Amino acid sequence: MTSQKGKTSKIDYGLVLTLMLMCLVSLISIYSAQKSGQLNENYLVKQVIWYVVGVCIIAVTIHFDSDQLKKLSWYLYAFGIVLLGFLIIAPESIAHVTKGQKSWFTVPFMGTFQPSEVVKVFVIIALARTIVDHHDKFLIKTVKTDFWLLIKLGLVAGLPLALIMQQPDLGTALVVVSILLGIIFVSGITWKLLLPIFGGGGLVAGIILYFVIWMPQVLEKYLHVKPYQFNRIYSWLDPYKYKSDSGYQLINSLLAIGSGQTLGKGFNISEVDIPERQTDFIFSMIGENFGFIGASVVVSLFFMLIYHITKASLETKNNFYSYICAGVIAMITFHVFENIGMTIGLLPITGIPLPFISYGGSSLMGNMLAIGLIFSIRYHYKKYMFGTEK
Repeated sequence: MTSQKGKTSKIDYGLVLTLMLMCLVSLISIYSAQKSGQLNENYLVKQVIWYVVGVCIIAVTIHFDSDQLKKLSWYLYAFGIVLLGFLIIAPESIAHVTKGQKSWFTVPFMGTFQPSEVVKVFVIIALARTIVDHHDKFLIKTVKTDFWLLIKLGLVAGLPLALIMQQPDLGTALVVVSILLGIIFVSGITWKLLLPIFGGGGLVAGIILYFVIWMPQVLEKYLHVKPYQFNRIYSWLDPYKYKSDSGYQLINSLLAIGSGQTLGKGFNISEVDIPERQTDFIFSMIGENFGFIGASVVVSLFFMLIYHITKASLETKNNFYSYICAGVIAMITFHVFENIGMTIGLLPITGIPLPFISYGGSSLMGNMLAIGLIFSIRYHYKKYMFGTEK
C-alpha cells in the first residue's frame, strides 16, 4: 500500500536548480575565457549544445529503474571495455595522439570524444551490481567472503584501469581508483581488511613519489610513465624553477587567482595569460574575474550537488542505488578536489576538468549520465507504509 502522506515529487528540483546554476557559471566563464583569450573556436555555442545533449541524456537515463540498470550493467561495462580497447589499436585518423596521449576518437561534425569519461560511469554501475550480487549470494558475512568481494571489485575496476593507463591517462586512472575506493568504503567490507589495504596503498603512494623524485627511470621502464608526467610533479614542487616550461601554467594560475583578491577584476577582465583557460584552468579565470567571492560560490555549488546526491542515497532503501551514489560522489569529489587543488598549487597538474564548469563535451556527457542516475532514484522511488523499497 502506498502512503499518500509520504508522496514526494518525482523530480528533485533542488538538484535541477543546482545544475542550472552550474550551467550558468559554465557559460559565463567560457564566454569570458573566449573573449579574453582570443580563442579561435566558439566554445560557448559548443558548450550550450553539449548541455542540451546532456539534458537529453538525463531525460533518457531517468526512465531506467534499478532492475533495468542491473540488467544493462554488464552490457554497458563490456561496451566500455570495447571502446577503450579499440582506442588503443585504432589508427591515428580515427584516434589522434595529443601531447603523447591517445585518449580521443575523432567524430565527424562533433570534434572529439573521450570514451573514458562515460566508461567511468559504466564502471560505477558494474561495481554496484557486483556488490549487490555478492551480498545476495553470501547472506552471512565473513572475512573470507569480504576478501572475495574485494577481489571481484578489484578485477572489475582493474581492466578499464589498465586500458586507460595504456593511453596513457594518469588523471582519469586516478579517478577510477577514487571511484573504486569510494564504493569499497560503503560496501560493508570489514575494516580488518580495509585498514591494511588503505595503509598499504598509502605506503605504495609514498614509494612511487620517492621513485618519481629520485629514480624516475624505474617508473619509465616498468610502468611506462612518460617524462612529461614527471615534469608535472617537479613543476608542482618547484614551479619557478620550470617557469618557462612545465611550471608556466601553475605560476600564472596562482597569479590570476591572487590578483582577483576578494571581489575580482570584473567580468571579462583577464590580464594574466592562462593556457587552457576554458578547460582545465577555468577555475583560475573565475578567481581572477570574480575573486574569492566568485570562487567560493563555485565551491558552494559543488557542496550543494554532493548534498543532493547524499540525500538521494539516504532516502532510497535500494542498496544498488546507494552504491551508485557513493561512486558518483567519489568521482565528482575527486574531480573537484584535484582540479581546484592543481590551480592553487596544492596538487600536481593532471589535466582533470572541473565537472559541469569546464568546456568539454565528453566530460559533460559523462557527468550528466551520472546525474541522470541520481535523478532516476527519486523518479522511481516508492515509499511504502509497510516494507521496504524493492
